[in-house]
Amino acid sequence: MKQFCFTVRDPNGIHARPAGALSAFVKGLGCEVRIRNGEKEADAKRLLSVMALGARCGTMLTVTVSGDEEEKASHALQEFCEQQLGQTEAPED
Repeated sequence: MKQFCFTVRDPNGIHARPAGALSAFVKGLGCEVRIRNGEKEADAKRLLSVMALGARCGTMLTVTVSGDEEEKASHALQEFCEQQLGQTEAPED
């Protein structure tokens, strides 16, 4: 299991378009990806689940990647998040 955090930098937060892009990207990874915002947790492959997190600009999300190719998938997802959604950070221990 790999984990990282990222802060949403899109001024509109994670609304339909970025949530859709994230879900589509995750579906191609072949790993299970969960996103946590406080007490809320979402399956990143499910668009509505991601939108239900209510992630606004400045929200720090924790992403957990698990599966056969988790190292590679985690790295690819971190790059996607940096480019499309915000800024990645070291996970909180």
